[in-house]
Amino acid sequence: MDLVIRNARLRGLAGKRDVGVIDGVISAVSEHIPDSAKEEIDADGKLLIPGFVNIHLHLDKCLTGAWAEVWEGATSGSPQAIQSATKVKEKFTESDIVDRATRALSTSVLAGTTAVRAFADVDTVGGLMAVKSLLKVKEKFGSLLDIQVVAFPQEGIVRDEGTEELLEKSVELGADVVGAMPWYERGRDDAEKHTDVVYRIAKAHRRRIHALIDDNSDPDSRNIEYFLGKAIREGYRGKVAASHCRGGLDSPDEEYARRIVALAREADATIVENSHVSLFMYGRTDKHPIRRGVTRVKEFLAAGVNVAAGQDDIDDPYYPFGRGDMLELAFMMCHAAHLGTPAELESALDMVTGNPARGMGLKGYGIVEGGAADMVLLDATSVHGALRLQPDRLAVLKRGKVVAESKARRELRL
Repeated sequence: MDLVIRNARLRGLAGKRDVGVIDGVISAVSEHIPDSAKEEIDADGKLLIPGFVNIHLHLDKCLTGAWAEVWEGATSGSPQAIQSATKVKEKFTESDIVDRATRALSTSVLAGTTAVRAFADVDTVGGLMAVKSLLKVKEKFGSLLDIQVVAFPQEGIVRDEGTEELLEKSVELGADVVGAMPWYERGRDDAEKHTDVVYRIAKAHRRRIHALIDDNSDPDSRNIEYFLGKAIREGYRGKVAASHCRGGLDSPDEEYARRIVALAREADATIVENSHVSLFMYGRTDKHPIRRGVTRVKEFLAAGVNVAAGQDDIDDPYYPFGRGDMLELAFMMCHAAHLGTPAELESALDMVTGNPARGMGLKGYGIVEGGAADMVLLDATSVHGALRLQPDRLAVLKRGKVVAESKARRELRL
């Protein structure tokens, strides 16, 4: 064997296990592997989990530090920030995007992330620059991360004439996913045209779809219903993801919410909540009670819908914080969505591991025989301990190779 990790705790299993790796693939999971290996790691009873997966990250905008100006006297959420972000990206260059993305992904790998879905704006402002830049970054990080590049129409499709052709070219260049943002169009008819264009391009090129949908406080913003219905009609079950999902879902209309939750389950959609950004952006001008801006996480979970958490933003026009640490995001999700029972804590960790992996269509994910040897060894012995302590990542493995490790020295002097 190339590698054996000994005495590891695995989720859902009592006692400790050895995990063997050959050629980047998990070859054995057993109470004891008698064979020796070229490299051995003693987990010493610590928790070994599959690599973290970040299904939503605007990698082209990260580390711009533009939030300071955007949020000075801000009175709204995403709509205001989008206009400010447009001015910021007018100054982007290809080398600038590659440099910032490299720094952001480096901290992500150190935190245990082994797969990222990276959004690249495609519009008449920046043309194909962001897609070309992130495709270069994808190649650069090939041994450290699985990266899916999303061709994302940030400025709309109908309202930004020329973007439809740019989306086509992006996919031809190698973009892995077709993005969508129908709520930003001028009215319902244009929003539906936007969605139709995205499905047409995705189907023609056999790509998955990831929509940022109803990212506002308008109770009449209900584009997710058409989006999910089209997934069912077009044979796209299990191939679509929807982030944010506020609008009508952030209203007291329970009948509408039940209908959307049922549609999401029927479409086998992945619902992505970026709770840290939601809490930061929404309810800014509310008087008490102040809205949290978080979609109906518990309702989706209760219905068996695949729910994931994403980083969304790292020090950009929308959010001043972030470091690509998915365990940190699971911790925040517990607070934002009121997840506190033992089962709910497990579901929070699922939102940054298996659930986004499923939403991205990653093959061979998980610590099982035949699975890809993408794993993280945490300095904790349980999921609760991992969420509570936010511990060191003792080892981060990609295809059976240790690509990062950290262990802080702490000393208490009484």
